[in-house]
This record gives sequence, structure tokens and C-alpha cells, in this order.
Amino acid sequence: MADVQVNLEAIGPVALIRLNHGVTNPIGMRLVSELSGLIREVRDRSDLQSLVLSSASEKFFSIGFDIPNLIDAGEAEFAAFFRAFNHVCLDLYTLPKPTVAAITGHATAGGCILALCCDYRLIAAGRKLIGVNEIKLGVPLPYPADCILRGLLGLGAAREVTDRGEFYLPEAARALGLVDQVTPPEEVVPAAVARAGELGAMPEGAFAAIKRNRVEEIEEQVRNRGEEKEREFLLRWLSEPTRRRLVEAAARF
Repeated sequence: MADVQVNLEAIGPVALIRLNHGVTNPIGMRLVSELSGLIREVRDRSDLQSLVLSSASEKFFSIGFDIPNLIDAGEAEFAAFFRAFNHVCLDLYTLPKPTVAAITGHATAGGCILALCCDYRLIAAGRKLIGVNEIKLGVPLPYPADCILRGLLGLGAAREVTDRGEFYLPEAARALGLVDQVTPPEEVVPAAVARAGELGAMPEGAFAAIKRNRVEEIEEQVRNRGEEKEREFLLRWLSEPTRRRLVEAAARF
């Protein structure tokens, strides 16, 4: 397919997956479907030991949900998309191989969430913003992302990030724990590939077992309460006040 929205390149044993949907990489059903398929491919291929998630754009890692197109989706259509997005997040978060996000540009809302699902996050230096602003649109953070964020940052810092809905510059994001490293822009992808390669070369099964210990509690929490939390999100997304904010956001997209 000539106009794929997600690409996979094997760099030795490292799978480099790049989001490639225009400059901003808005997240819709097709991008989610393609990303899901490539994550499964990485999981199943024995020659690929680790994964780097990045972007073909230097301006955006991903702007988040494709609001201009999703705003007109019917309830069933949006629910299917939202469920698929949460599933791909959990698949990425629990992938039994090392994952590194190479954040080349802004990673906002759903784009930030995808980065949070990786084991490590490297962001390009400069004016690259990262954060989750769902609260300003009138919706909660998707439940998997909320659980992952609290597990990663701790309750206090996660509360700051989710309740304020701000976007952070790289050094502020590193201080909070949203990213692990700030890297010169031309080095962010090579550095992420090197980190992923190093982790993937660890003794077989050791990383997977350590990662399983780290993620299994959150995975169980999400699987037990995910459907309930999805319904809550949908109620907020479909409410009239949120619809007005989404229209305003779509106009700025």
C-alpha cells in the first residue's frame, strides 16, 4: 500500500516503527490498525529483539486523536476506535521486548500516551512539547494511560500532569519523569536505536521477565476495569459541553 500511515524498518535486530501520517500524525482508526499489526509482527518475529517508536516528521511525534475526523463519527464508530486505541496502547505497554520512544517532535494528548507506553522515552531538544491536555477538552485521560502515568511518575507528579493539562518543554518533562533523556534532534533516533539494541541484546528472557513484573499489575487493573472506564469516557466525549470544545479544537487543528 503506497499511502501507509505507519512504517517498519529493521535495523539489525531493532524494529524502527515510524508514524507517517502527514506532518502531525493524527491518530485515527487506520493508523491504530496499522500500528497494532506492526506491534504484533515485532512480537512474533524472533529476528527482532526490540522496538523503537518514532515519527517520519521532525515537527510532530503525534498531535493526538484526529479530532476533525473523529468529531463527526457516530457513537458506535468512535467507541470502536477508542477501544482499538486502548488495546494498541496495552499491547505496546506489555510487549515482552524492550521499547523506546524516539520523540522527534511534539507529542501531545494521544501522541504523548503512545510514548508513555514505551519503556524509555528520548525527546529531541528544542521547542518540542509533550503532555496530555484531555482535561481541557472535558474528558478524562484514557484509563490505560492514567494507570501507566501514575505508575511511572507517582501520584503527585501524575496529578500535576493530568489536572493541569499543560504541555512541557523537554527539560521540564525530564524533571517530571515524562521523558528519560533530552537529545540533540539529529541524534534522537540513532540514540533510541542504540538503547533498544543494547537492551535487546540482554540474555534471552531476562528482560521479558523483569518487564512482566513491572507491567502486570497495571495490565490486570486495566483489563478488570477497562470497559467500565471506556463507557465513562464515551459519556464525556458525547456530552454537549465537550462537543463544543472539540469543535473549537478541530478549528485549531
